[in-house]
Amino acid sequence: MSKRKTPSETDNLNNDFCEFLMELADYEKNINRNVHKYNAYRKAASVLAAHTTRIKSGDEARKLNGIGEKISKKIDEYLQTGKVKKLENIHYDEHAQAISLLTRVSGIGPVKAADLVKSGVKTIDDLNKNKHKLTHHQLIGLKYFEDFEKKIPRSEIQGVEAKMKQIIINELHTDFIITICGNYPRSIRQDV
Repeated sequence: MSKRKTPSETDNLNNDFCEFLMELADYEKNINRNVHKYNAYRKAASVLAAHTTRIKSGDEARKLNGIGEKISKKIDEYLQTGKVKKLENIHYDEHAQAISLLTRVSGIGPVKAADLVKSGVKTIDDLNKNKHKLTHHQLIGLKYFEDFEKKIPRSEIQGVEAKMKQIIINELHTDFIITICGNYPRSIRQDV
């Protein structure tokens, strides 16, 4: 059984495709709130991440389960030009960029982000000036926004895991199984 790759892993031979597909997925979820397209882009990124060879054309990608005509055309466009026009347009859309930024704050979803943008809140600085518009959870997300954005070396998380295993198994019960889950780079840094 092979290890399942996440779309953003650097050893992924199709990482560049996965990156733009995940960005499109986030756009569909946060801006358009189109769950169907969001799921389609995420599935395509996962399929490409698991593929063991570099994709050389949209037609080749389309043979994979989960990649249809529209996504295969975006792959061809990217291979020919080095970019995807839809993403270029998104990058120039200030409204979309503001919503995308605000949804990175823990507790702020697409609807709340859109409401905030509509009221003139478009940056983290704006959020800090409008704390009265946030819930308790969102205030905590804002307070620790920079910490949540930091990447932590895998070796550091493995050290945390080893310390947890030592404490839990040795001091509580030997039948426990401890596994660090999630995306290590998005884990919050804490001293053990």
